[in-house]
Amino acid sequence: MPVAHDTHITLPSDTNQALGLAQYAIDFMSDDAGIAGDPDASVLERTSLFHTDAVLCGVSAIALGTNAPVLLRNEALQYATAPSGFGTRAGVPWAKGSVRSGVPVFGSRVDVQVEKAVVANCAAVREWDSNGTNFGYNPELGHTAGEFGHNDFYSVAVAAAQLQGRDGAYALKGMVLLDEIRGRLAEVFSLKSYKIDHVVHGAIASAATFGAMMGASAEQIESAIGMVVAHYIPFRAIRAGKQLSDSKGASAAISTEAAVLSVKRSMAGFMGPRDIFRNPEAIFRLFEGPGQLFRKVESAGTGIPEAKSGKHYASPFDLVLGRAGTDFAVMGMHFKLGLYEHQSAGALQGLINLLSRHPRLLEDQTGDCISKIVVRAYEPAFGIIGDPAKRDPKTRQSADHSMLYLVCTKLRKALELRQATQKPLGWKELMLLPSDFSSKALHDPLTRELMGKMEFEWGGAEYDAKYPDGIPTSMVITDDEGGVHDSGLVMYPGGHARNSMGPDKIDLNDVLDHKFERLASLASQEPRTLIDRLRSVDNATPAQLAEIYDFPLEVSGSFE
Repeated sequence: MPVAHDTHITLPSDTNQALGLAQYAIDFMSDDAGIAGDPDASVLERTSLFHTDAVLCGVSAIALGTNAPVLLRNEALQYATAPSGFGTRAGVPWAKGSVRSGVPVFGSRVDVQVEKAVVANCAAVREWDSNGTNFGYNPELGHTAGEFGHNDFYSVAVAAAQLQGRDGAYALKGMVLLDEIRGRLAEVFSLKSYKIDHVVHGAIASAATFGAMMGASAEQIESAIGMVVAHYIPFRAIRAGKQLSDSKGASAAISTEAAVLSVKRSMAGFMGPRDIFRNPEAIFRLFEGPGQLFRKVESAGTGIPEAKSGKHYASPFDLVLGRAGTDFAVMGMHFKLGLYEHQSAGALQGLINLLSRHPRLLEDQTGDCISKIVVRAYEPAFGIIGDPAKRDPKTRQSADHSMLYLVCTKLRKALELRQATQKPLGWKELMLLPSDFSSKALHDPLTRELMGKMEFEWGGAEYDAKYPDGIPTSMVITDDEGGVHDSGLVMYPGGHARNSMGPDKIDLNDVLDHKFERLASLASQEPRTLIDRLRSVDNATPAQLAEIYDFPLEVSGSFE
């Protein structure tokens, strides 16, 4: 049975954790003060920032005509539902008390099937690879599996609240719940170790959250989680190879589409596999073994074979989930201060630091004052963004996963900006934006010349030991006179959840506001109005939440 505390609930490994997750989600979203989730105001504020960040990444990607977001948005619009109007019971057969038959995609007031809106919106959010991320690190509990994850899934909570005619506070609470489940799963189970894509954790969290918000029973949610894990496991094949494709950016969206559809099927009566975390042929026990044996059979009819001894196996982990207070997974998640793979953030911070300390490096706008750049980092950064194939990126998706391209593009921008200003150049001034990944930017001669001067090395065991606590990276730049300039070890770069603990502390809200303005201006002629609308989600009435994604969306054409 789950073990409840004032601020947390523990789902032990020898229990049916899928059913436990379902009940936790139902309780968290309930109106019963005795069991309902009660996150601190700081948790809600941080989640609101991540939601704003996610939506602005998404709408700017649509506005610039990127392929997958536009394609999936057009696809969703082919699945329009019968107009129901806010406040009119829609009579959706699989839902309880729904006031709408569908929800809109970004920048639209046309209601479409919910799973189609979710796949379109989540794909748009992830397209730039510029929204929040997590590294699955909780040393206080000894949960340090270090799985990646991203804040891609907020459309699930917004859609459920819209379908139910609830307000923005309810939607925001659902966002906290979704991040909590996927964030805690990332702390206890490393999908990447088995070449499985990290979006599985988000899909499980989406099924639990959407089901709870839509009035599903615990058994129905358990069934949906079972379907997600049994039927829809994406492998990291979508991230391998020389040049990345649309599948990489849309992976979270496609898995979330499947999660929402699984909930709908469960609520309509379909029965998926039960007790999936202890299932010997599902990914958790299949890859990490049977765990410990236990004697007590919690419930009959799970469909999981017993050992010959009559004992049952446990899952490989206990799961600890927040209920109240400040200790929620979202508080340990990180912001990206522009478009880049987050594993590069330490190097980008190191570059900013060195340019600030040694402005002479920028004196010659040709880059001739720099003769060599060496970056050292940990695994998996070295393996992921140091792949030799990515030394010559030909697509935006590969460029934002190329350490050489990211560092040298930021350096190229610094060289160009030095002509116009002598002020220090930081995260705001050097922010990597969509234009830095256009076809023209990908082949910029100066960027390519700088890339030829750069080496990327594995820092060894010393660096690896410091991850995922931080993003251990160092940079050494040798100038044209033989001077050596060393950044020292960067652990908590700008955007990192523990940035305030280190010497590289930034004004996060100020930098994020700049990012929001730049992205919003790509999609709207009134960027501040759009930002303010999203930032006030917690105060939105049901009517306002129903239309929160209904805003003019300027589409400028194909991304170049």
